[in-house]
Amino acid sequence: MNSVLTRILVFLAALMAANASFAHQQKAALTKVLFNARTGNIEIMHRFNLHDAEHATEEMFGQGADIIQSEKTQKQFQQYVTERFALLDKNDDELPLTSIGYEVDGKFFWVYQETAITEAMTSLKVIHHALRDIWPKQSNMVNVEGKGKLKTLTFDKDTELLEINFQH
Repeated sequence: MNSVLTRILVFLAALMAANASFAHQQKAALTKVLFNARTGNIEIMHRFNLHDAEHATEEMFGQGADIIQSEKTQKQFQQYVTERFALLDKNDDELPLTSIGYEVDGKFFWVYQETAITEAMTSLKVIHHALRDIWPKQSNMVNVEGKGKLKTLTFDKDTELLEINFQH
């Protein structure tokens, strides 16, 4: 009987340790760049793990920063993200991105942007430095949809700029 109890306790301890590890920072974000033909816009949706955003805002804006409850902190984080993300055309001209908003949704913090689709867009260059200036291990994945097959870009390590060509 003692052996069974010991096994149960070991299992429960392992389960608790696994749950604690999931609460740690993921150091990964996902951005969706959607060419929406219906609206004529490129819609950008940045998704950050709320736990990562909490730690980042405390580090950037001080101990009083509260991304869950504070509108001020949420706005600061939105501005931080929009300053570190850019789309460039084939001539290296930055596309003008409009901030649409932000929200806390469950365990994620979302930042939204958009810009008009230009007709002659044959390629797109992307810069995504959000949180990479805080954590060198941060990885930002960008999925580009609505212009041919889904294309994925990954910003990690020393990656500064990546390009997608839409021509076959």
